[in-house]
Amino acid sequence: MSPGEAASLQKELAEEWEKMPVISLEGLGEPLLVAGLDAAYRGGKVFGSCAVLEVPGFRLVATGFAEREVSFPYVPGLLSFREAPVLLDCLEALPVRPDALLVDGAGRAHPRRFGLACHVGGLAGLPSVGVAKSRLVGEVVTSGRGRRGEWRKLLDRGEVVGAVVWTRTGSRPLYVSQGHGLRLEDCVSLVLRCTGRYRVPEPIRLAHQRAGKAAAGF
Repeated sequence: MSPGEAASLQKELAEEWEKMPVISLEGLGEPLLVAGLDAAYRGGKVFGSCAVLEVPGFRLVATGFAEREVSFPYVPGLLSFREAPVLLDCLEALPVRPDALLVDGAGRAHPRRFGLACHVGGLAGLPSVGVAKSRLVGEVVTSGRGRRGEWRKLLDRGEVVGAVVWTRTGSRPLYVSQGHGLRLEDCVSLVLRCTGRYRVPEPIRLAHQRAGKAAAGF
C-alpha cells in the first residue's frame, strides 16, 4: 500500500485499539518469558531478531531470526510497515511462545496512536510494550536525569500516550508506551523488571546485538 493508505490504516486500527481487552501483568504469572524484538538493515534487506529471556534471572531461553527484502519506503511514523513483517517472522521461528513482547519502537506514543509495538502485539496476539530510546511525540512533564524506577507521564495534545522512564540513575530516560493488551502502569513495571546493568531492557539489548551482527554479515 502507499504511505497515505498506510497512515489511514493506522488511524483505523488506533480506533479499534480502544476496544481491545486489557490484562493484568500479575495474571501472567512468574517467571515470565519476555521476548525482545529489534531489526537492522543492510543494503536492501531488513534483519529481524528476537531474544526470549526468563524474568527474573535473565536466562536466555530461545532466539529467533529472520530476514526479508525491504518492501516499504522509509517514512517517519510508518516504521511498522517496514519492520513488523520480519519481526513476526522471528516470533514464528521461536520454539517457545513468549508471555509478553518488548519492541524497540513506539506503541501508543505515536502521531496516529498506533506504532510498531501495537502492530506486532496485535498481530501476534501477545501483550506488547513499545520501548523507544528517543521521543517521537509528546511533551515531557519533567526533564533532567532521574533515579532508577522513577517515571512521569508523556503527554501529547492533552492525552497520556506513554511514560518517561528512568531505568538507571542519572541516565537518559526511555519512552515507554502501550502496545497491546497491557495497562501503561504494567508496561512500565515490565520494562523495569527486564532492565539490569544497562539502560535498555535485556531482551531488547540482546535482540539488538544479534540483529546488528546479522546486518554486518557476521
